Amino acid sequence: MLPSSPSTSPPPPPPSPWDDVAWAEATTSTSLRHYNSLPKKGKPQGRESTVLAAFLLSTPDDPRGLTVLSLATGTKCLGAARLSRHGDLVHDAHAEVVARRALLRGVYAEIGGRSGGPDWLVASGGAASGKWRMREGCHLHLYITQLPCGVMPVPPSPSELLREQLDSVNGCSDVGFVQRKPGRGDTTLSMSCFDKITRWSVVGIQGALLSHILEPLYLSTITIGQSPTGTLEGFSVETDIKKVLDARLSSLSSKLPSPFKLNKPLFFAAPIPPKEFQQTSGDVPPLTCGYSICWNKSGLHEVVLGTTGRKQGTSSKAAFSPSTESLLCKRRLLEAFVSLELQTVDEFHCEELSYREIKDMSHEYQQVLELLRKAPFFSRWSAKPAFLDSFTVSSPPGCAKAKVTAEKRGWQWLLTWDH
Repeated sequence: MLPSSPSTSPPPPPPSPWDDVAWAEATTSTSLRHYNSLPKKGKPQGRESTVLAAFLLSTPDDPRGLTVLSLATGTKCLGAARLSRHGDLVHDAHAEVVARRALLRGVYAEIGGRSGGPDWLVASGGAASGKWRMREGCHLHLYITQLPCGVMPVPPSPSELLREQLDSVNGCSDVGFVQRKPGRGDTTLSMSCFDKITRWSVVGIQGALLSHILEPLYLSTITIGQSPTGTLEGFSVETDIKKVLDARLSSLSSKLPSPFKLNKPLFFAAPIPPKEFQQTSGDVPPLTCGYSICWNKSGLHEVVLGTTGRKQGTSSKAAFSPSTESLLCKRRLLEAFVSLELQTVDEFHCEELSYREIKDMSHEYQQVLELLRKAPFFSRWSAKPAFLDSFTVSSPPGCAKAKVTAEKRGWQWLLTWDH
């Protein structure tokens, strides 16, 4: 009888390539170097400052090498009274939100291109599935020049879950444990950037439309620039923001349907950013730049005026012209989706479906989003009026033009949402 071989434990996982100060510095320098290579159009002037956000990619061939996939600046968003039901405005021009949309626009461009898709995405489950997923060993990373609005300085205790009110943090209005962004005298319906980052950790950053053709995309790391005035005593970007996110995600006890998961990115403190990204108060009130630069690797480069939601240079005479619409507004993103020549998208080409209806048909994504909204931390997440998403776009050549009227429930919501 042969002697039994000793049991061997599986080899330990390789060390993370993102475990030291050098990673934060590399993420910062790559993002800032790319920003500096862009023209001056839309950048802060004089005393103005802004926020910069960038989505970056690392690959298995070079885990510590980084490529900027998308980049944006911005600090503005539109109030509720200025939101458009036609999908032609960028409602939220905060840097993190615009950079994400620029990334999605890049995915549309590359999947719809002749090359067969970006090299960091591969077919999922064979060609018959019609879906894509991130290539093994590829990772997405986010860099922000300052703490995202809405970050709580310390994670709340379980007893605090019962509170209905929370003091305003980082300039965001009080909405329980989720917070609305500030507006210029007009209440906004845009949730804070940290609320959205938390949502991305559950449903992914790809959104409902891309979920029809793409498995969830999650962030591996988030690197945040330090304040020139320092942070609260005892506060650490690496540990305390992680605790905040973990506390929020812990309220999601339900098992998420595959391929969704509770994703917990690593957080890193980056060096203090250049002066144009420092929004500090002093004897002279800070002045934020009203423009939002939008860039992606697939060729997008435009500047949006955050207070109007349209491209820079829009005149009053051409205020409603399609030529003034940003490629990142919901209407243009819907056009990019229905224009994809994929079997998965073919069913939407000739259907009279609105933007809202196509999003709702992404059933797994909506199921997970509903679980998130029912969790204690997010039960007061304010949904926007349904009629804002009831618009349609022309179908590709050869299909009948889609035409859907506004949903009646959207109008009813508009009359009751603030009561």
